[in-house]
Amino acid sequence: MPSDGAHPVTGEAIADHLTNIPHAAALGLRFHDVTEHYVEISLPYDEKLVGDPDTGVIHGGAITALLDNAAGFAVRVPGEEAEPIAIATLDLRIDYMGPATPGREVIARATCFKRTRSITFVRGVAYHDSPDDPIATCTATFMTGTPNSTRPLTGRGGVRPAEGTG
Repeated sequence: MPSDGAHPVTGEAIADHLTNIPHAAALGLRFHDVTEHYVEISLPYDEKLVGDPDTGVIHGGAITALLDNAAGFAVRVPGEEAEPIAIATLDLRIDYMGPATPGREVIARATCFKRTRSITFVRGVAYHDSPDDPIATCTATFMTGTPNSTRPLTGRGGVRPAEGTG
């Protein structure tokens, strides 16, 4: 049972979060599935995401964003309580195995395989029908554990800019 202020990572929470991330919403990313082992989100085919008009293939940047978002959700342990924290992508490596099929939704499955106090490591795969037949794979490293709060805008060295200097 979650403690006060904590919440489990659920499909509903992921779906809600995706609609509130402007880039994810613009891409049309949707919740697909979550288990104790992985998180899946999907990218519906949309002509505005096509990178090559001659083939109709989705741009690799959209696949990268899909994998980055799925990996970010996998940082949290599904079903366990989680305090709101900021998650920053430190490293994201994408290996493309082949193009996505035009007209088809792409699914990304991500699994966390190692956690430390402040760094989390995730693997992911983008596919149509089976993770065993990938369009692309990723490995990602995230900084975690930072309280999710805003900080005042400061200039260099942590000093607030002088009034009127921007």
